Amino acid sequence: MAADRPGKPDPGTSKTTTTDEPERIQKLLARAGVGSRREVESWIEAGRLQINGRPAMPGQKATVSDRIELDGKRLDIKAGAEVLRRVLIYNKPEGEVTTRRDPEGRPTVFDRLPRLPDHRWIAIGRLDINTTGLVLFTTDGELANRLMHPSRQIDREYAVRVFGEVDEAMIRRLSEGVLLDDGTARFTDISEAGGKGINQWFHVTLMEGRNREVRRLWESQGVRVSRLKRVRYGPVFLPSRLSMGKWEELDQKAVDSLSRMVELPPVDIPAKTPSEKKIDDRKQRKHGGPARRKPGTPRWQVSGGQNMDDDRAVKRGRNKKHRG
Repeated sequence: MAADRPGKPDPGTSKTTTTDEPERIQKLLARAGVGSRREVESWIEAGRLQINGRPAMPGQKATVSDRIELDGKRLDIKAGAEVLRRVLIYNKPEGEVTTRRDPEGRPTVFDRLPRLPDHRWIAIGRLDINTTGLVLFTTDGELANRLMHPSRQIDREYAVRVFGEVDEAMIRRLSEGVLLDDGTARFTDISEAGGKGINQWFHVTLMEGRNREVRRLWESQGVRVSRLKRVRYGPVFLPSRLSMGKWEELDQKAVDSLSRMVELPPVDIPAKTPSEKKIDDRKQRKHGGPARRKPGTPRWQVSGGQNMDDDRAVKRGRNKKHRG
């Protein structure tokens, strides 16, 4: 329990963990929400990043008190002084892009999230514009990096509807491995989830998050993906109560579970102020209210704003796994 953790702050003090030890610049900037580790590495390679007036070197360490500049402009890295670990789950609708700013002006997954005064939300993995479902966000760059890193072998589960004939030989090939443009890929698990004729639902699981990997795997077999929804990331499921366009924050127990899974020490989630609660509640109502039911439509067909067939397939897949 939280009360048993060593170093727990006294009541009334900040519940975040502070650090002033020098650390790798990639890790420091990622925690501050400035950019991902990969982005920071590209800035270093291009000579765009400076530390105290000198070009940053690969593997160089720094602290929040150092002057760090990108393209001559000083970066605000105050958030890197503390480890704030909050996690949101978000039910992404179709049509949103998983990027902070889109040059084409399309809506992004960040548009609906609650604003933070001194930190930024970091997306844990991406979904393409036509894919719906679960996206995790965190304020902790280190947690995000570990949850996404291929070495952690964290599985992602999708409900997918395919258009075309699917036979046992195809399922076997997709399970054993298919050569794609960027290497061999495979589903670690495939299970039927209903459907009729050439429109069938499946639940599939991957151990990595390559670009459009689920769609490309099915397309390699001559069938087309007509619907795709992520329903699980590691131990976190998309709850059926969460309608499209809505988010909710994970509690302390769930965040601690994610932290232990990637070998990070627990960090207490700070309590929200009354004003933060009011703002969050207002935004939730504004951006993601429950789907409206047309006259004559049975209530069971309105499932949090989701497509009815999507919902049935997700439930069938979950029930099948529970029975197994």
